[in-house]
Amino acid sequence: MNEQVRREPSIEAPRADSTTPARRRRKDRALVIGAAAALVAVGALSWWYWHAARTPPPYTPPPATAEPPPAAPVALAPPPIRHPIEADAASAPATLPPLADSDAYFARALSELLGQQKVRSMLRLDSVARNFVATVDNLGRDQASSRLWPVIPTPQRFAVRSQGADTVIDPDNALRYAAFVLMVESVDVPRMAALYRAAYPLFQQAYVELGYPKGYFNDRLVDVIDHLLAAPEPATAPAVRLLEVQGPMPLTRPWLHYEFVDPQLESLSAGQKVMVRVGPVNERRLKARLVAIRAAIAR
Repeated sequence: MNEQVRREPSIEAPRADSTTPARRRRKDRALVIGAAAALVAVGALSWWYWHAARTPPPYTPPPATAEPPPAAPVALAPPPIRHPIEADAASAPATLPPLADSDAYFARALSELLGQQKVRSMLRLDSVARNFVATVDNLGRDQASSRLWPVIPTPQRFAVRSQGADTVIDPDNALRYAAFVLMVESVDVPRMAALYRAAYPLFQQAYVELGYPKGYFNDRLVDVIDHLLAAPEPATAPAVRLLEVQGPMPLTRPWLHYEFVDPQLESLSAGQKVMVRVGPVNERRLKARLVAIRAAIAR
């Protein structure tokens, strides 16, 4: 009898996974890292889109352009001449000497006009044109230095007298100026005006050198004449006081340092103070002569 072999049905064990636990862990980490990277990339892209959509573009300056050249300075026109001087053909010399060498010219002309005796005793013949121009200009200002006067100052002292508690200008002080006033009144005004017009280029040059390159001297002369004509004429002798000068050296001529007590008189220009100091009679006589001179040189 053939022996029948009885076989038991076999039960196969489940197939083991070919991936080891270590490999599985590495795979899981890779998946996590990839997911995280994807999230970061999505977040960065979202932030860039959001920021770019709401942030204004950076300022871009306009292209540089060449600056226009600076405007040329506007030349100021000289002030208009109000009182022009024109030389008389009959009295104008063929040629005037240079200003620096003009004293001999003025000495001859003034001697013919006034006489040699008056010229020698009353006028200065050095830098005639320059001193005349400087004195005219200074008479309308606070100070007029006597060293520039074209006339010789009177030699006598400035005279004062007591009047109660005040010190006033002595009426006899006017006698100091009598010779000068008589000389001014003796001048032939038309001849003097002709001499002035003939020599005017020298006066104008001296005025420019004085610091007025655009000024016109005759205009200044007429203005100063008008200024002197406006000098006050006090009804009574003005009160004065000796100016206190502090210093180690005593004054050699203290009588030159009086000032007016009245602040309005003291505030006058140098020329108007002279008009008041010469006394009311001399002041009126000088003003009458100034009116005639003005008419001869001004329009």
